[in-house]
Amino acid sequence: MKKITVTGVPEHFNFPWLQVVEKQPFLDEGIQLVWKNEPKGSGAMNKSLRDGETDIAIVLTESFIKDKIEGNPALMIGFHIESPLIWGIHGSARSEIDDISQLGHGDFVISRYGSGSHLMAFLLAKREGWNLDKIDFEVVGDLEGAQEALQDEIHKLFLWEKYTTKPLVDRGIFKRIGEIPTPWPCFVIVANPTVLKQHAAIIGKLLDLVYLQSIENLQKTEFPLLISEKYKIKLEDIKAWLQQTSWAKDERISKKVLEESMEILKDLGLIQKKIKAEDLIFKSLAVLY
Repeated sequence: MKKITVTGVPEHFNFPWLQVVEKQPFLDEGIQLVWKNEPKGSGAMNKSLRDGETDIAIVLTESFIKDKIEGNPALMIGFHIESPLIWGIHGSARSEIDDISQLGHGDFVISRYGSGSHLMAFLLAKREGWNLDKIDFEVVGDLEGAQEALQDEIHKLFLWEKYTTKPLVDRGIFKRIGEIPTPWPCFVIVANPTVLKQHAAIIGKLLDLVYLQSIENLQKTEFPLLISEKYKIKLEDIKAWLQQTSWAKDERISKKVLEESMEILKDLGLIQKKIKAEDLIFKSLAVLY
């Protein structure tokens, strides 16, 4: 039986994918869906796409655009989340800093280079007026690595999705000293060209099932509680997250969004060139508008 592997971070955003994979809708067609958690984030998922270790990944938009321009052969097939990601700006619980405005520079711990935690540090530095050439990074792998690092590196910052880290803030492991939203839709669905060539029709059906699952979830009164219990996040925080989150309903991708995202990344010095928006997508599935 053919397997199609889907990779994403083990966070609440990807619950509709888990639901669809659990149903195994394509067994009669000889295809098994496999879900793979990647706690190290988008940088690691981009590498998996490059190496052929995953077929589909739900990746941060900025991270994939940068990696695509740098040679990743994978292609966008749709958005998963169309609203911005709200990044929490975290410091060590032992730090005396209580607000980002108290800092005049930024040293960061990140999951890996090319990850969202890495790229968003530049956007934060620009917003705060810090020198982009003097940002320092320490690679820690994942959220667990960041917890360990900030026990010692009390002067460093860590960026991660604010509701994922909220339990750690509540327990006094991290100190939240600010927030920064992405200026683009946060999660894009990406597939490697091999699986697109072999199973484009199946992947199109898979996307439709995920979009439908996302819509159905929002109609269920018990959905916030289900997410809260599964991901160990307070119900009030999940309700707040749902209020600010917009799920993609189809494969349409805004050409303007892609072009503006590349412009921001280029302005930050994170990419050296822009490419045509059409070259970012798999035209047989995704539709630019």
